[in-house]
Amino acid sequence: MALLSYFYLRNEYESTVNALVFRTFIIGLILVFPVMVLQYAFTAEGLLQAGLSQAFILYGFFEEFFKWFMLYFFAYQYGQMKRRYDGIVYGVSLSLGFASMENVFYILAHGLETAVGRALLPVSSHALYGVIMGYYLGRAKMENTKRKQFLLLSLLIPVMLHGVYDFILLTFDMYFLIGLVPFMVGLWILALNKVKWANKL
Repeated sequence: MALLSYFYLRNEYESTVNALVFRTFIIGLILVFPVMVLQYAFTAEGLLQAGLSQAFILYGFFEEFFKWFMLYFFAYQYGQMKRRYDGIVYGVSLSLGFASMENVFYILAHGLETAVGRALLPVSSHALYGVIMGYYLGRAKMENTKRKQFLLLSLLIPVMLHGVYDFILLTFDMYFLIGLVPFMVGLWILALNKVKWANKL
């Protein structure tokens, strides 16, 4: 919730509807269940076993596509996006809902001692994917001339970033921090730049 509050308060011209912010968070919570079922089905059938396909399709594409679809439907299509920054708030809200429920399952499976690590890396990374997804959805909503381009970027960039994150985890194994720390620094810089530009546009 601290991350959601942070990005909400960075909105220099507050126009987001609190009820919709809460609703997108709940949608993110619920969304974990169908995504996990789909991922489990592919894993049980022995599909997408290679590290690259696991990272970019099983995790990156499946998770970001479902988040993108729900954000598009509830916030972009039928929501109340009045400014470009609104997309960021809704994107972060939905992503943090998803990450929160995902964390509950992970902690139940691996123990409470994993909670701090999960909060620092997976939760913050989901929030940052949400920033980037919401930024481009906000631009698509406000800028008719490049709508299709921004809609594509709102899905493609988070999928690729999520895929890189998981590929680092799978490839570096116990030394994952060597690759993940610089990746997360770059991700924060990218996301904060989007926040800055969304408030300027």
